[in-house]
Amino acid sequence: MRGAIRNVEMNANDSGKLLADYGHVRKLAMQSLFDTLDASSEGTVVVDQDARIVWINQDYAARFGFADPRNAIGRDCEAVIPHSLMREVVTSGEPILLDILETSRDPLVVTRLPIKDGQGNTIGAVGFALFAELKALTPLFSQYSRLQAELIATRQSLAQARRAKYTFSSFVGTSAASLETKRLARRAAQLGSPVLLLGETGTGKELLAHAIHGASGRADRPLVTVNVAAIPDTLLELEFFGAAAGAYTGADRKGRVGKFELAHGGTLFLDEIGDMPLPLQGKLLRVLQDKEFEPLGSNRIVRADARIIAATSADLPALVAQGRFRADLYYRLNVLTIHVPPLRERLSDIEAMSYAILDRLCSQRDAGHLELDEEALRLLCAYHWPGNVRELQNTLERAVMLSDSERIDARSLARFIGDGHGMAGLGTHADAPRGGEDAAPGKDDASEATAAATPQRYEEAMRAFEQRLLSDALRATGGRVAEAASRLGIGRATLYKKIAALGIEP
Repeated sequence: MRGAIRNVEMNANDSGKLLADYGHVRKLAMQSLFDTLDASSEGTVVVDQDARIVWINQDYAARFGFADPRNAIGRDCEAVIPHSLMREVVTSGEPILLDILETSRDPLVVTRLPIKDGQGNTIGAVGFALFAELKALTPLFSQYSRLQAELIATRQSLAQARRAKYTFSSFVGTSAASLETKRLARRAAQLGSPVLLLGETGTGKELLAHAIHGASGRADRPLVTVNVAAIPDTLLELEFFGAAAGAYTGADRKGRVGKFELAHGGTLFLDEIGDMPLPLQGKLLRVLQDKEFEPLGSNRIVRADARIIAATSADLPALVAQGRFRADLYYRLNVLTIHVPPLRERLSDIEAMSYAILDRLCSQRDAGHLELDEEALRLLCAYHWPGNVRELQNTLERAVMLSDSERIDARSLARFIGDGHGMAGLGTHADAPRGGEDAAPGKDDASEATAAATPQRYEEAMRAFEQRLLSDALRATGGRVAEAASRLGIGRATLYKKIAALGIEP
């Protein structure tokens, strides 16, 4: 009994010493792996450094017409196995882990691995035909195909979302001011310098930014928009430059790609740049000068190849004088400046713009054609539009929603213009029959309409317009600020600021 125990202990000690020899264990593992794959696969082949077959098993040789495997030895792998890529593995020293080999019978799922000596030199390769029937991999292929289709669809959707949505034809108008604006914008599209779009809220600065990108040499690359006023100051740097994984508490474990990186090769549109905080202005200037940046928490240098188009309704020179906007950044952006005219300076465009807006609204609602009568057009041209094109669109949209006729008259339109008393100068004639002495308003009537529709001060009119616009949006959404902001096309943070500033009850 003691002898038997002693023998077991000696065998255990020998095994322990054997397993302690890592090189020997590795050889055993490799041999075991080879034997297992050879036994369970559809075929195995080994080639030398010249891609000549040095060993092939019985089943694999028979599949390619060799009853005796020895007759395949010494032949080039392609002469035995058509379409073989074993030579590529030997030449590159890199494995081809999963591939499909077409044969005269059924296709094979194969894997190919290089064989290397102790110095790391490739001296041959081994290949295994894992499956003879692809249906064994059907679940895997199905999942791969589904994921691939979803990825392609997502990329196409994202690419479409980041393309220009407007062209120069979208900027409706043939007035001198409109034509000059489009001339400068077309010139800007041919250049690569930064563009600065200046103009009041609602004049169409974003539309022009899209048109410039769409007509530029970068049109097939992304157009990425950042609304500076809609993003909290603490998140703007992250929005611009992205972050490495784990760069801050709560950071995405995969990291985050910034807008500069997303816009690589394309255009980065910085809307309301006048609201950018001073610390970030310096970092933006550095990126514009050096054409590179580092994401937050990363040592990775990222090239910044994005054409900058900036827009603001603020008076940037005044902000520079007040120390609220860096002079060097202003001069860096102020290479090609386009002043987008307010609607009151292009009143001759109102008729064409109104019908363009009506056509779009009718198309969206699948409705028939709508027209404006002469008095309605005069009323539109008599108002000074502090909210510009955006206010005109809002006014016409409200009129269309409540119109029961294909023709919009002045009376139905007046309640949506200005303070709702746009018919003050036309009221005595609104109900008069046509053809009589009072059928058409004279010069005095038109001047009264203009005076009644025009507030005393621009600031008061703009404030009243914003109050009415925001209040209507909040009422339409039942007080849901996020939904109202989405409908208005502004950020939720911006809407909260305006609600507080204007004293609106949400």
